[in-house]
Amino acid sequence: MNQVNRRHVHRTILVHTGMKSSNKTVRQSVSLPVRVAAQVRNMAKTRRLSSNRMLVELIESGIEAEKRKQQEFFELAELFRNATDPEEAKRLGDKLGRMVFSD
Repeated sequence: MNQVNRRHVHRTILVHTGMKSSNKTVRQSVSLPVRVAAQVRNMAKTRRLSSNRMLVELIESGIEAEKRKQQEFFELAELFRNATDPEEAKRLGDKLGRMVFSD
């Protein structure tokens, strides 16, 4: 290869993102507060991800956290409903109240 051709060599780097190729994507525009956008960029840079990929991971984590929180609530509500001991019912009711009103 001569000097001119070397400058025009293109390389492709394949990066596995964990996403299946059959997954459809939707372009979504989101406005972020400056502070949050900076945090996302810093996290992405630290993890060597794009800001877009970092946002996807954060959103997926948030969705999973919400699902776990909802599951915990329903499990606690079931315990409360089935409680026969008044002290236990009060303790569980207080815990349910904190879950509902403290967030």
